[in-house]
Amino acid sequence: MLKPLATKILQHLIAQNSWANALLHPFAGQSVQFNIAVLHSTLVILEDGGLSVAGETASPQATVTIPASILLRLLAKDESAKHHIIVEGDTHLASELGKVLGNMRWDATEDLSRVIGDIPAQKMADFASQTADTVKKTSINLAEMVSEYWQEEKPMIAKKTVVTTFIEEVDTLRADVARLEKRIDKALKNVSIK
Repeated sequence: MLKPLATKILQHLIAQNSWANALLHPFAGQSVQFNIAVLHSTLVILEDGGLSVAGETASPQATVTIPASILLRLLAKDESAKHHIIVEGDTHLASELGKVLGNMRWDATEDLSRVIGDIPAQKMADFASQTADTVKKTSINLAEMVSEYWQEEKPMIAKKTVVTTFIEEVDTLRADVARLEKRIDKALKNVSIK
């Protein structure tokens, strides 16, 4: 029941992002399995460059595994998190499909305008955008305040400068201990010779 719905959604998104057909068309008939945390799904590229959810018996040419630990970082657009994605099989196919999925945008205003009209749909889209921006800014401010509180008031998180100083002091201590060991070894050799 979910597969037909997911396929319709994918087809709708591809229709709104017609540039994706040209990128996917050379891979027609091939499929990629996505393992995202505990979810597993295989997408097949159709002859027209569209996408569909494949059946259980599909044999994917590539497998993309995204560990749960980096999922939020990817959603937050953390570029370094992409290095932790595991791709097996046809990496070119997986890369192109990932590029398409990552750059697809849903034009909610267009879909909403069919139901409630153009002007109300635009007003709702503007409101949703402003709300999302406000939530994002508030979340960032809250995270910064909590971080500062934990660093200044109740030190649970060390500041970068404190950590750097500590590492430098450990390195200096290590070098001092090594020099002291050499002096002790030299003194012991001098005592045993006499």
